[in-house]
Amino acid sequence: MVTIELNDAEQWMVLSVRPDKKERRLYHLYAKPEEPLLSVHEDILIRYRLMKGQQLSVDQIEEIRKEDERYRAYVLAIGYLGAKPRTRKQIQQYLLRKLFEESNIQYALDRLEREHIVDDEQYARQFAAGRMRSSLKGRRWIKQELQQRGVSKQAAAEATDALGREDELAAAKCAADKKWRSLKGEPLDKKRKLMGYLMRRGFPGDIVKEAIKNVEADDAVDPFDDEDGLLLDN
Repeated sequence: MVTIELNDAEQWMVLSVRPDKKERRLYHLYAKPEEPLLSVHEDILIRYRLMKGQQLSVDQIEEIRKEDERYRAYVLAIGYLGAKPRTRKQIQQYLLRKLFEESNIQYALDRLEREHIVDDEQYARQFAAGRMRSSLKGRRWIKQELQQRGVSKQAAAEATDALGREDELAAAKCAADKKWRSLKGEPLDKKRKLMGYLMRRGFPGDIVKEAIKNVEADDAVDPFDDEDGLLLDN
């Protein structure tokens, strides 16, 4: 960040280059003893070969400052991705919270996509498969979660459509089995509650039918009889 009034002179000489005491890889360039002319990331320092005794024009200082700001947005996004995969929208929201300008955020996002570091379609496929296994959710629920994370409707649909029916059925059966043990009441009432639970978790009707039949296959009461009004559409 420039702290010296740049209109004071056409040329500025760098008197010293000092590392920041707290932030790693940040350097301050001084044209006056106590006032930094520029503060830049180490990579920008190297790229522009900034060193003691260098003369910088006002235009050069502004160019370096702008390049440093968008580069720091990119570096911060890389660090944010280190914890786990993120969507483009999630990274954008993170950088906005860090008070970066929109143009610098777009630069960082576009560069990440060009370098295939951020790929919403790949993220959607990995998230969908993992979510079904770990959280026992159905395709409908997972599709909504992906869209909430900024994945496009098309990418979310393609990722969830790619999930196998057998995998979804296995997840539904596991979810049904766990829930069944905690339900109270008569068998028919328990099955009604289980049906609603599985539907809310995003499983389609045909999967719900099979999962419920699996947990109580020998139940004398048929919860899918037309007279009970419990038939689910496929």
